[in-house]
Amino acid sequence: MDWRGGVMVEGGQAFLSAIGHVVLIYMAVVLAFYTFLLVVAFIHLRRTRRLDDWEPYEELLDASYAKPISILVPAYNEEAGIVGSVRSLLAIEYPEYEVIVINDGSTDKTLKRLIDHFHLKPVYRVIRRQLAAKEIKAVYQSPDYPHLFVLDKENGGKADALNAGINAARYPYICSIDGDSVLERRAFLKVMKPMLESDGEVIASGGTVRIANGCRIERGEIVKVGLSRRPLVIMQTIEYLRAFLLGRLGLSRHNLLLIVSGAFGVFFKPWVIEAGGYTDTAGEDMELVVRLHRLAREKNEEKKIIYIPDPVCWTEAPETYGDLRRQRRRWHRGLLESLWMHRSMLFNPKYGSIGLLSLPYFWFIELLGPIVELMGYIVVVFSLFLGNLYVEFALLLLTVSVLYGSLLSAAAVLLEEWTERKFPSISDLVKLFFFALTETFWYRPLTAWWRCEGVIDAVRRKKQWGSIKRKGVSV
Repeated sequence: MDWRGGVMVEGGQAFLSAIGHVVLIYMAVVLAFYTFLLVVAFIHLRRTRRLDDWEPYEELLDASYAKPISILVPAYNEEAGIVGSVRSLLAIEYPEYEVIVINDGSTDKTLKRLIDHFHLKPVYRVIRRQLAAKEIKAVYQSPDYPHLFVLDKENGGKADALNAGINAARYPYICSIDGDSVLERRAFLKVMKPMLESDGEVIASGGTVRIANGCRIERGEIVKVGLSRRPLVIMQTIEYLRAFLLGRLGLSRHNLLLIVSGAFGVFFKPWVIEAGGYTDTAGEDMELVVRLHRLAREKNEEKKIIYIPDPVCWTEAPETYGDLRRQRRRWHRGLLESLWMHRSMLFNPKYGSIGLLSLPYFWFIELLGPIVELMGYIVVVFSLFLGNLYVEFALLLLTVSVLYGSLLSAAAVLLEEWTERKFPSISDLVKLFFFALTETFWYRPLTAWWRCEGVIDAVRRKKQWGSIKRKGVSV
């Protein structure tokens, strides 16, 4: 090799070393931050442990105290699970509510299944057009369940369907529920309690979303909590535990939460309408929450958006690599779209802790995290071929990656068992714990790559939603 080749090799090694050190420092900082969130979650859950028995919610069954809710269920080609989801909503314990299913131009038998099962009849209903939405072709009501309505409208996407549901909603609080989800019976009592007790300070709250695959659900009700046998679904179960118990709980404690899951979130309707409703982005749930924070700051009002760990919504997770890839690409594209739409809030003191802390967290940890992770995996692979010094560095980087991923996920599993105890089988918990330890070696590299693809999709302005095959979670 001539001197020019040697210089090139040395230059490449120096570049790889520099990238590796950047990744190492980044992961160490993020690890410290997530460890802080873990401690915050632990302290909060320790304080509230056993405070969610039945007694504190009994007063909410009094209709004079509880506020009525309009539950919105946007549905597009959800024939596999829509009946079970609606059943679960009709069985909830709450004094006054209505269920509005919005059939967003489904091309399958979603509408027919609803009509046949609930004996729906066409009715006239006055709908006040407060938010822009596609035309509603027909309104149906169930004679068996007078508080169940179905809107049949032209296809306009999930955000458009939710806006149509808000226009039709009669009650001051609205809740969005995915059409493939099943709620626990007391979930609304638990998610509404802090909103009713806050005297208007809390304008939105969200519960926990968990994986229904592997559970036994009959007639819209959880009969037995179980764990799927598919490794891909097991890893998603762990991922959801980590995201909700560690991430969202810690952020919520300091009013830094920017996401209320579209699968289960309650909002004060006047604020949603004033904020402009849902927008047509891949992350319409996050984008609305950011706008609500923005509106509150611009109006100089102290409002909170919170996460409550105990109320649970069970949802169907993708079971194939193709479906999961489409989902994660869409989620990360939605994240970038929402952040870019509100980029003027970043580091802007006008928006307080949202602009100075929350948005930087979502930009530099949530959005850039998979890009840096992917770079770390590439550095590890190349370092193994560059001699002893680089092997030692690769092992150090890999150790930090394991702490950053696997051990934090394992901690989330232990935290879940200590507080919620949703999984009755010890073998399921052991399986969750040991699968969590493998996360760094196969699952995180995959999802990091898919999320990077989502960034590319956003840059290319690729708008495909991407369908996921549903089997249905209820019988």
